[in-house]
Amino acid sequence: MTVTLEASDGVGTIRLDRPPMNALDVATQDRLRELAEEATRRDDVRAVVLYGGEKVFAAGADIKEMQAMDHTAMVVRSKALQDSFTAVARIPKPVVAAVTGYALGGGCELALCADFRIAADNAKLGQPEILLGLIPGAGGTQRLARLVGPSKAKDLIFTGRHVKAEEALAIGLVDRVVPAAEVYEQAHAWAARLAKGPALALRAAKESVDAGLETDIDTGLTIERNWFAGLFATEDRERGMRSFVEEGPGKAKFL
Repeated sequence: MTVTLEASDGVGTIRLDRPPMNALDVATQDRLRELAEEATRRDDVRAVVLYGGEKVFAAGADIKEMQAMDHTAMVVRSKALQDSFTAVARIPKPVVAAVTGYALGGGCELALCADFRIAADNAKLGQPEILLGLIPGAGGTQRLARLVGPSKAKDLIFTGRHVKAEEALAIGLVDRVVPAAEVYEQAHAWAARLAKGPALALRAAKESVDAGLETDIDTGLTIERNWFAGLFATEDRERGMRSFVEEGPGKAKFL
């Protein structure tokens, strides 16, 4: 399999494994969607790590495969391509990308689907599709602009240049830069910490932020208010407040 899902201690690792560069061909895209949907369903997966291995996250689409497609073929395929990445973005659980080596084109777009990005100090990210006479097609023009702002997104998309880890951190493309040998360990630790949290409240927080970004502030506040009130019906809310009153803050254990 070019993509696998393994779970332990509440953390599911979606691992790309298509050497040498984890090129995202059609089969890999489809498998990615299947495993994102599986991670969504599984109760033993409470947080997710996206990982490409020690050397590379994903260096983009399979260009040889794409070169053989004409306009008609891509009209058919482009929706499935976007759906695969959207399935990752819509996992209703915390998702962290552990970025090593190259995260270019579709690889960068996959990292953009995560809630948090931890990059190796030797990582390089970018959207080089313009150098092929194309634009990003798996969400890059939309998610990148929402993350770093339209001006910086246009710079990266217009030029196709690669961004080193430190610049990526400075512009908000990644959230933490660590030694390459520590990327997966730190990403897993981030996910493991949240896997112990209140699952429904984390889902509510993620959906409130993500949905709110797509609408006006009044609608966003309504989304937040509905989730906030709804959480008062959960066991986690009862457990969290009871622990706070009886033991002090930060000591609740959620199931």
